[in-house]
Parts: sequence; C-alpha cells; structure tokens
Amino acid sequence: MSHVYDFAGIGVGPFNLGLAALSEPVEGLDGVFLERRDSFDWHPGMMLEPAHLQVPFMADLVTLADPTSPYSFLNFLKQTGRLYRFYIRENFYPLRAEYNQYCQWVAGQLPSVRFNTAVLNVTYNDGVYRLAVEGPDGAEVLLARRLVLGTGTSPYVPAACDAIVEAASNGGGVVLHNADYLSRKSELQDKRSITIVGSGQSAAEIYYELLQETDVHGYQLNWVTRSGRFFPLEYTKLTLEMTSPEYVDYFHRLPQDQRDGLIKSQKNLYKGINSELIDAIYDLLYTKSLSGIVDTRLLTHSSLTSAAWDPAARSHTLELHHEEEGRSYALDSEAVVLATGYTYREPGFLAGVQDRIERDSSGRFAVSRNYSTGVEPGEIFVQNAELHTHGFVTPDLGMGAYRNSCILREITGREVYPVERSIAFQEFGAPATANAAVTATAGASV
Repeated sequence: MSHVYDFAGIGVGPFNLGLAALSEPVEGLDGVFLERRDSFDWHPGMMLEPAHLQVPFMADLVTLADPTSPYSFLNFLKQTGRLYRFYIRENFYPLRAEYNQYCQWVAGQLPSVRFNTAVLNVTYNDGVYRLAVEGPDGAEVLLARRLVLGTGTSPYVPAACDAIVEAASNGGGVVLHNADYLSRKSELQDKRSITIVGSGQSAAEIYYELLQETDVHGYQLNWVTRSGRFFPLEYTKLTLEMTSPEYVDYFHRLPQDQRDGLIKSQKNLYKGINSELIDAIYDLLYTKSLSGIVDTRLLTHSSLTSAAWDPAARSHTLELHHEEEGRSYALDSEAVVLATGYTYREPGFLAGVQDRIERDSSGRFAVSRNYSTGVEPGEIFVQNAELHTHGFVTPDLGMGAYRNSCILREITGREVYPVERSIAFQEFGAPATANAAVTATAGASV
C-alpha cells in the first residue's frame, strides 16, 4: 500500500502553519500540509506600513503551547538580528508585515509544508482519505487518515454590490475589496472621490492612510458604516478572559439559536477598531481642519441597500438607508472600497466526502468541542471555520496554539502539549449549586 500520512492539513494560513510547527518535533507523527499558493503571504493587500497586530507577540504560532519551541517569534527576532531592536521599541504588538515575515521564516524550515500544491478533490475509502492534488511535479494522490481543514476565509462582498462589482470587472469604474487595497491604491487616488464601506479595523486603516494624502491628490473621501458609531475594539482585561477555554466551553454548550444571536451582538469584541487609531483619525481631521473644510464625510447608521454604475457620469451611485431615522439617501463616488470583512466558504474539494461530515440544522459544520466535524470523532478537524460553535475567539491568533494543542491531543491520543482547562478568574455560566464554592483554578491544566 502507498504511504499513508497520519493527517493532511489543507491550506496553510497562520493556524495550520502553527499546527505544522507544533507537529514537527513530535516523534512518530507524520503529517503533510498542502497550500495552493507558491509561498506564505498573509493579507498582502493590507500590509500598511504602520499597521500592527491586535494581539501581543506571545500569540505567535507556538509560544502559548510550547514556549521553548525554536519556531517562536522571539527566536525569529534573535535569528534575524532584531531582538534588541524589538526590546528597545517597548511595544508588545508586532507590525503586521513583521508577523508575515515571521510566518514565512517558519514555513521555510518545515519539510512537511508543500506550497504550489492544489487539492482538487478528496474521497474516502476504508478508513483512508485520498487527496487528488496538482503540484510542481504534476498530478498525484496522497493518502491520509485524518484531515485538518485550514483553507481560511475569503473576502466578503455584499449582494448589494453585485452590480457594481460586475461592472468594474468589465472596465466600468473602480470597485475593490480591501484585500486588494495596496496593489490598487494608486488607481484609487486617481479618482475624484473614494468611498470606503465598512466599520472595522481595515476600513479605519485605509481611511486614515487615504486621509493623509487628500491634499496631495485632491479627492473627496467618504467613510460609510451601518454601525451607530465608529466603535473601538473592547480590550479590557476581564473581557480578554473571554478568549479562554472556559468561555469556549460555555459558548459551545449553548443552543444553536442562542449562539447565533450572541455572535451578532459581540462584534465589538473582535471586529472593532483600535482605540488609538480612532483617536489618530480624529487628530488628523482636526489638524487638516485648520486649513479649511476637510473634503470628507463620515456617515454612520447607513446600510448599503444597492449600488449602480453610471457610465455617462463615470461614477457609482450608492443607495443607503439610515437605520435610526428610517430614511434613504444616495451617495455618488467614482471609486468604492469594500472593507466588508471575510467569510468562510466551504471548499469544493469536499464534495466527494459529504457523507463524512456532520452538519447542524443550518447546514454548517457541526463542530464538536474538540474541533472535529467528522461523523467519526477525531477524523476531520477545522481551523477558523467554527465561529458558530466556538464563538468569537475562533479567528483570534492568540487561541491558535490552544486549538492546535487540542487537535494534536485528538490525533495522537495523548497530550503532547499541556492543554489549559481553566485560566479565567470569572465564571461564565451559572454555578452548579446556588452556594457553590469558589475554587482558585487559574492556571490548571487537564
């Protein structure tokens, strides 16, 4: 029989790359990681020069599972001669471009990671998954007992924008998702007006950068959000305790409809804007106002209902609805940037193994607490596809090492890295009894 891997990781973003790094030193564990791109490159369209992560450097690929790992961010700094500079900088938050370089450094050391290898389809037979792949050496079939899905999320474009996106693809106007921002920034700045649609960190970063250069290029700059305000990311320490195993336990136990409602109400916990950036935007607006009226508009409570391209005017008309006042209005803009986030799309190569996947009543992956979604426990695992079952911590880089420790425990049948059970001071659910004793469990592991 051909070689059978213990598991195959499909897609190499930060989470599966972290799993590859944590798997590398585990004796007897044989995994392979497949990525269709020719190299690791994390959100290249948003590598704005001053942008940094919203989590500290300890939320790297490995440290929170194994602080002694040679694949840590601190070791990357040491090996590249930047450790003292990072120390003197006195800032725990790595630059986004720096984090990307770190991930590329790790990927370059892992023989289990295969780039330029696309998974075309997957089938299952007699306890083994057959992966038909196309790589540098042509087509081949790889065999694995388990799958770890890490294909990530894709840019989300609201249905209201379908018409202008289609028009732009045929040469009618400039419409782009923020994922393509840097490569098309000069194209935007050639227009007389630019409108950013979105309410999160990416929208704020793009607005701030474009605002700095309004005087140079002479464009009008608009920022439209359906939120009631430009809200900051909630980052207090007791709130941060919600990025914990205990909160995931609590959230996972809730009924499906209640979980779905919570996700909608918790956006300020993971989709808000860095408060320092909000202040910097205001300060820049204030500074520019000293020279006169700033040609910019910030529009809140405004949902985009439809959009159309006018070839004669060479402009887009955005139809907006003010949610509080219940009134509709229109905004014209030559260029549109959709900072509308990302969404998970189930990869097409899973078509041949649908009978191996558990579903909830909405047709989504039914992900168990151990991150498995297979009909057989510990057979198919997901990375960053379990927002609806595990809560807002799903895309958090700081929980990646924890999730990978759990996945490795399921794959190997043993606790390769200590898996934290209790780290929070607070309790998220009702005590088992009214007079339940409080036990100091912070730092305990299972």
